[in-house]
Amino acid sequence: MNAASPAPRRVRVRAPELIGKGGWLNTGGKNLTLADLRGKCVVVDFWTFCCINCLHVLDELRELEERHRDTVVVVGVHSPKFVHEAEHQAVVDAVERYGVEHPVLDDPELATWKQYAVRAWPTLVVIDPEGYVVAQHAGEGHVHAIERLVAELEAEHEAKGTLRRGDGPYVAPEPEPTVLRFPGKALLLPSGNFLVSDTTRHQLVELAEDGESVVRRIGTGARGFTDGSAGQASFNEPQGLALLDDGSVVVADTVNHALRRLDLASGAVTTLAGTGGQWMQGAPTSGPAREVALSSPWDVALFGGRVWIAMAGVHQLWTYDPAAETVRVAAGTTNEGLVDGPGAEAWFAQPSGLAAAGDRLWLADSETSALRWVDLDGAVHTAVGTGLFDFGHRDGEAGQALLQHPLGVTALPDGSVAVADTYNHALRRFDPATGEVTTLATDLREPSDAVLVGDDIVVVESARHRLTRLRLPEEAVRVEAVAHRTQRAATEVAPGRLRLDVIFQAPAGQKLDTRYGPSTRLLVSATPPELLLKGEGADSDLSRELELDPAVTEGVLHVSAMAASCDDDPANEYPACHVHQQDWGVPVRLVAGAGDRLPLVLAGLDAGDGR
Repeated sequence: MNAASPAPRRVRVRAPELIGKGGWLNTGGKNLTLADLRGKCVVVDFWTFCCINCLHVLDELRELEERHRDTVVVVGVHSPKFVHEAEHQAVVDAVERYGVEHPVLDDPELATWKQYAVRAWPTLVVIDPEGYVVAQHAGEGHVHAIERLVAELEAEHEAKGTLRRGDGPYVAPEPEPTVLRFPGKALLLPSGNFLVSDTTRHQLVELAEDGESVVRRIGTGARGFTDGSAGQASFNEPQGLALLDDGSVVVADTVNHALRRLDLASGAVTTLAGTGGQWMQGAPTSGPAREVALSSPWDVALFGGRVWIAMAGVHQLWTYDPAAETVRVAAGTTNEGLVDGPGAEAWFAQPSGLAAAGDRLWLADSETSALRWVDLDGAVHTAVGTGLFDFGHRDGEAGQALLQHPLGVTALPDGSVAVADTYNHALRRFDPATGEVTTLATDLREPSDAVLVGDDIVVVESARHRLTRLRLPEEAVRVEAVAHRTQRAATEVAPGRLRLDVIFQAPAGQKLDTRYGPSTRLLVSATPPELLLKGEGADSDLSRELELDPAVTEGVLHVSAMAASCDDDPANEYPACHVHQQDWGVPVRLVAGAGDRLPLVLAGLDAGDGR
């Protein structure tokens, strides 16, 4: 069933139990079962905290939770990609860091992920008040459809007497009294003080030269998007900071999808770029800065007279021109992966850290666990890293060295670069002169940035809620080499012909938007490329015949799908339209006699689903 299929009658599949070795968070110590949730509309959110699309969905769900607080229970199932994400304390930290206000099941072994046949982060599954799965959605942009479904379920089960209103099982944890709370990035100010993005508290904090004493706080401390004085302005999970030539600071206001400007003298905050809404496929990619939407800007750096933006939400680099007050895409196609070359052809995966050094702009490309750089011509190069699925802690020659989800980079005086190797809890160093990767320090807790202060380097130790000052060592620390691949089990498929079906059913009350041409898009590639003998490339059909080379026994299929739907109301000349999109990386193993069809659910339920 693909995009051309009409929406079927609602299928009723009994929901598998929610189980996870790590147990439950945000429930006051209680273990939940589906029986405990009977009578509620349950939205199960399969997420992992490294994934920017998952963070987007967390934000989308907040309004749904608020509007249907007495009938809807959102349950997060944390399903790790990286080894670090399987650590229970890391999940505890992430739940607080991102303001998750619903129960979360820690499922480090992907037990519930497998039971629900999930293939992508994020995936949302809707369970009705009687315990049946009634919808599944992969990717972003589905909450409007889920809310319409929830309204139908509320009416249906109110009439049947099977809807139970009242408070859900969420229990808020006790707040911790620390000066900073999951700080993101830091900037050394001309005064010698530090400016820190206090991300979870939605503030900027100026600290004295000791890195501990608070000089002032900028922002109300509540989520918001308001300009004004230091006491009036508001942010939403701010991250990157950069000093402009006029002495002001540009701030990557991540969840507001905006760039803000801080006047250091007065403390006043204004908006430089972004509309407050998230950029989606088809939206403008250049123009007046206040009129163009951005998507989760994570870091900023001044390079070549422009502010470069690590646009984590769409796997691109953008630039802001302070003189012209315009923004534009500088590199990246929005496809997620690791591809070098001219900026217009390069692929990134959540670029999250930037540092300018002479003729290079260094960047931490977090989801590919890579250190990359852009030259003055805008071409993209990779120093360390191989792709989306290999990571670890291995020093040595750059071609075989490994990082694990780095978030920050810092240019060092000798031309080398320090990497905040976040999920390895380490500070690493790459020397372009020798091509070697070494480890400078370990026993840091989720370092996310670092700044040079004389002979010292001050690290943002995010999960310890502090700045940590280190003396740059004469010699590297010795670390036993570890290599990992992502934990997801490979899907067994038959060699030769494989039918790829992306399942998309337009939500109730909507139809495919064909006013400006095809409303769907499917892009397919593979790692290694030799895996695909036929079927690579882009087309508008959501079903495709692939041919897999029997000589390549395993690999990864990269599938990117997009579908646009609009409200189906003939009386409305300007119906609201919605973009549904998702990228899948599906590890496959070729096995004779295995299935010859690969269904991926973008929205709806697969009629051939054997759960």
